[in-house]
Amino acid sequence: MVSPGDIGELIKPFIFLDHIESEVQPGMGFGFHPHSGIATLTYVLDADGTYEDTTGKSGALRARGLEWMMAGGGVWHRGGVVEDSSARVTGFQLWVAMPPSHEEAAAESHYIEPEAVPEVDGVRVLLGSYQGHRSPVPVPNDMTYLDVKLSSAQRWTHEPPPSHDVAWVFVHQGTARVNGQLVTDALVVFERGEGVIELLAEGGEARVLFGSAQRHEHPLVLGTSSVHTERAALERSLRRIHAIGADLRREGKV
Repeated sequence: MVSPGDIGELIKPFIFLDHIESEVQPGMGFGFHPHSGIATLTYVLDADGTYEDTTGKSGALRARGLEWMMAGGGVWHRGGVVEDSSARVTGFQLWVAMPPSHEEAAAESHYIEPEAVPEVDGVRVLLGSYQGHRSPVPVPNDMTYLDVKLSSAQRWTHEPPPSHDVAWVFVHQGTARVNGQLVTDALVVFERGEGVIELLAEGGEARVLFGSAQRHEHPLVLGTSSVHTERAALERSLRRIHAIGADLRREGKV
């Protein structure tokens, strides 16, 4: 839905959004792969998963939990699905551009069980805060990321904080009117200073991702799976990634 080289430039620090919807076999997933300069938030709605990363953590995470990987100066991680072979998986992976203070920091991962994710009237607080409830994810950016579930004909209004000059929604289930415009299976980017955002479920239930943030004012310097604010930081992190990868190969994990 979003990549750093296209819509990510408009809504950074939200620089990548992958919508996963697929039939899976047990154990399917992603093998060890690296990141640096960003944080990833993986959110699977309907399947339990496994995880392992080079900070030393491994285990299982139930559906609707959160995997937060702040890659910093370099990390590798992998994950898989532990569901029945007939399972259909719906999920999202978001990449967040880190500020210079974090783009080369030590990698840090957090695995949040579903009951620890705040929910207010059908709105799950994935990052940041909403109506006084704060996500347990220690995101360093001034941002909000919500999963909004609407019943038929339900209206939801929200005014982002004054510091947030980036906002978007992705209607991924059903149909909703977004500030009056009919939207199905599409991502909408708002103009700066648009003010109150209104969603109205149309013709049944709808489910919408919402994001708002203070704009990331730094350039996006791109690697294959890394995004930094400057070329030198990217090159240093790629050397760290190479060294970690060599260790994984010696252990037979890659």
